[in-house]
Amino acid sequence: MTTPHTFALRGRTLAFRDDPFRVGPDAAVETCDDGAVVIADGRILEVGQASNVLARHPGVEVDSYGPDALIMAGFVDSHAHYPQLEIIGSYGEQLLEWLEKYTFPTEIKYSDPQYARAGAETYLDGCLANGVTTASVFSATYPASVEALFEGALERGMRIVSGKNMMDRNCPEALRDTARSGYDQSKALIEKWHGRGRIVYAVTPRFAVTSTFEQMEAMGALWREHPTTLMQTHMSENLAEIAWVAELYPDAPDYLGAYEAYGLIGEGANFGHCIHLTEREIARLRETGSAISHCPTSNAFIGSGLFDMKGLRDCDSPVRVGLATDIGGGSSMSMFDTMKAAYEIAQLRGYSLHPVKAFWLATMGSAAALRMEGKVGNLAAGHEADVMVIDLNSTPLIRRRMREVDSLFEALFVQMILADDRAIRATYVAGKKLHDRDQSNADR
Repeated sequence: MTTPHTFALRGRTLAFRDDPFRVGPDAAVETCDDGAVVIADGRILEVGQASNVLARHPGVEVDSYGPDALIMAGFVDSHAHYPQLEIIGSYGEQLLEWLEKYTFPTEIKYSDPQYARAGAETYLDGCLANGVTTASVFSATYPASVEALFEGALERGMRIVSGKNMMDRNCPEALRDTARSGYDQSKALIEKWHGRGRIVYAVTPRFAVTSTFEQMEAMGALWREHPTTLMQTHMSENLAEIAWVAELYPDAPDYLGAYEAYGLIGEGANFGHCIHLTEREIARLRETGSAISHCPTSNAFIGSGLFDMKGLRDCDSPVRVGLATDIGGGSSMSMFDTMKAAYEIAQLRGYSLHPVKAFWLATMGSAAALRMEGKVGNLAAGHEADVMVIDLNSTPLIRRRMREVDSLFEALFVQMILADDRAIRATYVAGKKLHDRDQSNADR
């Protein structure tokens, strides 16, 4: 691990000028075949053509990665569950059965601070190995599970969003809190952790099914009292779940209405999944600046449904959308796998997701969903220096395929379809190199 100082990264660079869904892929990106990124005190100082940039910084230390490396902002995972990492790939259930059979029994273990810390370490190191430098993460109902994740993030200098799950019904007794205890414990965590280092707290109702009216009211009050925090939850993932919400909230016009009645909507609200939305829900999400986290590997693996990328994002009135692994309903920590699944799901709905749009969703789109525009998600001056270096020839198959590539767009598509964690050559967090693939392999 290196200490923060002024240095430069050299290789092919990719940055975003604008939203490719709005202006098109060609106008959205800025690339340099031989680019340089100057980093000082944890922030990006300058990005551009290497010959020009380095001439303005004579004598600066340069980490040269060569023409087969692509330097860009680290991935931003807008929805994950770190306690579920150990049940990834579990067989044969849909959402409600998945929770009962796998998720709830596993999360009970996270009442143990040491167990939680071990899980958090595995999760955070896995993020870095996959180029994920920012993530919005669900913990368990126990404050110890949140503390474990935040402690690990603080040590690494990572920008991590998390919060204590709040559940006071329809879950095992061992996981239940109350409206009062959930509010008090969450408030204490906010006061201790929110804004410390690069940590962001999220008020976290697991989903409407597991909270009473009283708890939903308490969460709405908590978020209003702490408006710089975020709010994360789940919505419209599964048809049986939607029907259950309709029974539990008979006065709500739809699933979103169950949250809306308690003020759990608006900028900073991050709703996972959102596959089966009504027209009213779409309109309200758009009008309020609320965000959706698209979880394609999870939606396919648990059989929840096909997300409507064209109708929600590539349209005249788009909703904010980020891209997410949803570990461990999601089947991979790799954002390459996640982009591939997003492409395949879009194909099944008759829409072709351009690779520039996929990479934008996995970086700037997710950053916007988390209200972090201008901080992370782009290779731009003033942004926090969360950067990954992608090896464009990381495996023999990819190397052979890349011989036929004649544009950067095609190269990006090859990566999102064929690459995995072996493609992440290095990951920098706030200017510190926290993952070095070649060194890690040498240490094995």
